[in-house]
Amino acid sequence: FLIELTDEQKEFQATARKFAVEEIIPVAAHYDKSGEYPLPLIKRAWELGLINSHIPESCGGLGLGSFEACLITEELAYGCTGVQTAIEANSLGQMPVIIAGNEQQQKKYLGRMTEEPMMCAYCVTEPGAGSDVAGIKTKAEKKGDEYVINGQKMWITNGGKANWYFLLARTNPDPKAPASKAFTGFIVEADSPGIQIGRKEINMGQRCSDTRGIVFEDVRVPKENVLIAEGAGFKIAMGAFDKTRPPVAAGAVGLAKRALDEATKYALERKTFGKPIVEHQAVSFMLAEMAMKVELARMAYQRAAWEVDAGRRNTYYASIAKAFAGDVANQVATDAVQIFGGNGFNTEYPVEKLMRDAKIYQIYEGTAQIQRMIIAREHVGKYKA
Repeated sequence: FLIELTDEQKEFQATARKFAVEEIIPVAAHYDKSGEYPLPLIKRAWELGLINSHIPESCGGLGLGSFEACLITEELAYGCTGVQTAIEANSLGQMPVIIAGNEQQQKKYLGRMTEEPMMCAYCVTEPGAGSDVAGIKTKAEKKGDEYVINGQKMWITNGGKANWYFLLARTNPDPKAPASKAFTGFIVEADSPGIQIGRKEINMGQRCSDTRGIVFEDVRVPKENVLIAEGAGFKIAMGAFDKTRPPVAAGAVGLAKRALDEATKYALERKTFGKPIVEHQAVSFMLAEMAMKVELARMAYQRAAWEVDAGRRNTYYASIAKAFAGDVANQVATDAVQIFGGNGFNTEYPVEKLMRDAKIYQIYEGTAQIQRMIIAREHVGKYKA
């Protein structure tokens, strides 16, 4: 496990960093206040090759590994995690097609994303099924050469902006059927008749990211849009997370690094009792703790990404990275607000946004508690084997 970056990796990192500092940061507060979708930034990121990095070369993509995606993601998140989440949701939506799509499906649905800036979405969560994925109620019934889909999805990132969705639905009506056989993964065109897109949800943080509920009412999907086969959906949906959780952890690290940088710069300038507050041990020790957490969280996501790129099952490392980095983002952002004092609680300063944006990292793509369940299962399993 080496972390000496190649020249190509350094180039992607530098491009993403320059874009974040020069183009995202100046407008991040505007998008946070307005809640507008950051389409100009997404188009620019697409032009720079910072979106869709996972798409295989055979479909016109860059075919980069998870490690490179993580390096890019950390830098984008440093600028604004609302923008980064809109971009990362594309990777999550694409991942089932990348890992399970046949050549025709990949060329059709991944290929179009390399031809023009376009979004997709991962439609799994429902109003009554978040962590309990096996509890989803959306049904797909086979009728001739088509499936008819009925149900409701919730908290779908890019829900109102996507060109197509990866959708998980129940195809086996038997409630006793195991999750590994009960669900099927579909690719669904977003303009299909019967799809009703809900209002944009106003969230605590990451406000420019587009999050919505979506209703599917007698939506017809051709059987060619089934991924692998009927009953394979649950495994595909979960398999996507092993590849997308490291970049989510990288996003959390980007936020934490931004909080650390802002707090450090402020502590060098702000004076109390006749000296900069950084010279008070109470403050310098907080910065030291924050720095330790940022460095260790970065190592965690890099290990998880490196494992998956080496072709190994990385579930254990992916969950450690996601859980740890999500917690670190929250701790470091909260400490940054503390170092800013009363100013930190004010919207004229950048750290209150970081604190609001951080919370979702302990919730989406598997809560902090679900990650601990996975880590415990994987850890104990080694001793039982």
